[in-house]
Amino acid sequence: MSRLFRSVSLGLFLCLGLLLISWWNLFAWSVVPVSGADVLHAFTSFNDQTIAHRIVLDLRLPRLLTALLVGACLASAGVIMQGLTRNPLAAPSVLGVNAGAALGMALVSTIPAFYGALSTSIAAMLGGGFAWLLVMFLGSAWRIGGNEHGRLILAGVAISALCAALTKAVVIMEEDQAAGVMTWLAGSLADARWQTWQAFWPVALISLIGALLIAPSLNLLQLGEDNARNLGINLLRSKLFGSLLVLMLVGAAISAVGSIGFVGLIVPHIARLMFGQDFRLCLPVAMIIGALLVTLADTLSRAVTYPMETPAGAILALIGAPFFIYLVRKRTL
Repeated sequence: MSRLFRSVSLGLFLCLGLLLISWWNLFAWSVVPVSGADVLHAFTSFNDQTIAHRIVLDLRLPRLLTALLVGACLASAGVIMQGLTRNPLAAPSVLGVNAGAALGMALVSTIPAFYGALSTSIAAMLGGGFAWLLVMFLGSAWRIGGNEHGRLILAGVAISALCAALTKAVVIMEEDQAAGVMTWLAGSLADARWQTWQAFWPVALISLIGALLIAPSLNLLQLGEDNARNLGINLLRSKLFGSLLVLMLVGAAISAVGSIGFVGLIVPHIARLMFGQDFRLCLPVAMIIGALLVTLADTLSRAVTYPMETPAGAILALIGAPFFIYLVRKRTL
């Protein structure tokens, strides 16, 4: 009973925190002054001639909704990757998926020959998928000192560095597009508008529902492949479905706001620490925490160099990089 009460209390606390930060995000650090009362009036008695109301509904609301969904997607992708690989250090940003998706996006955004050939979401998914396949091949094929988890992380670091170098080379070759692409690579929600939201939410929502459906299979995979197979799990189908979900979640998020890293690494650990190892509970909790973290980073990004903006990806990197170093030392790779 006490454990149930603790879980319910923590869940309510997270939901309340998410609501408060979302409310704060709608009016905090605006060049044109916007108050909490303006936000309330924009929803209850919208006046098209009031600048504050237009800012809330046309600029801040789509940006907030995009931040919430991006955080949920990236956190879910991290939980699924850690469940599939049974590696607590696995995350889209660590195992090359983010870097591969960014490379795919950079190619279709800067190279004239690729214009219109693929949508940005598809390009991000293909790039992330190619990087993920390379990491899995190298991580399982290497026969060097250290454990299997260590080889996987080393392969991810190597592929991430390669994709990042290729992305920079593409940007240098197409200098006319460099400014926009570099801002996008930093991971920013500054340009998130209703058009961004409308293109983003269908893929994201379908992927998040799929993530909830795969949770029971992830629980069984933690028992080991032989035990999971004996319990009726089709390993190939589960791993393919999980990998596809990761690519859809990361590709949709990156195509919407750019390369935001470390959410998929930090959030699963926080969710497990608070609610335990059950993926049926850990996944929805991670979605809430991821949404909260990205929304908070987006809010703070407007405060660091006000009235200019710092990319939210930079704020999250400042948090995530020390956390990753701590995990690596703790696991003694």
